Amino acid sequence: MSGTVPAQQRTSIDQTSIDALQDVLETEHAALWAYSLVVAYLPTDLAQRAREDSDAHRRLRGLIEQTLSDVGARPVSALPSYKPPTPVTGSPTAQQLAVVAETDTLAAWRSLLERTSDTPLRAAALEALVAGTARCTRWRTSAGLTPVVPTFPGRT
Repeated sequence: MSGTVPAQQRTSIDQTSIDALQDVLETEHAALWAYSLVVAYLPTDLAQRAREDSDAHRRLRGLIEQTLSDVGARPVSALPSYKPPTPVTGSPTAQQLAVVAETDTLAAWRSLLERTSDTPLRAAALEALVAGTARCTRWRTSAGLTPVVPTFPGRT
């Protein structure tokens, strides 16, 4: 996996990297579930942004699943549902859930970056952190959260 996509099919990565990639996949599954919920509560302009962000997570999920399959690891499956930290009852709480989804995926990508020495995986993690930070910043801004840019993205 390189950047947003593997340049060539991977044939092996170490078990620590596989485990970290599985953790990222779990958070990408959860982010997609969260976005499917929040889009129903957002006004048109924010719903469009949520769909675009969901598409970005769907692409990442697909790349992770492909990478894991290429190296002979069975990708973890999504859960049937996830429990948001607070009930989503309208646009403000939907935007807050989008922030949570982005923050959680940032933490997983950062963990991958810290746990692997595999150069293509590190490049992919860094690229995902940069793109995810931009998404998180947009949601934090629209939700009225400060600071708008997460301090040390991915650090919880």
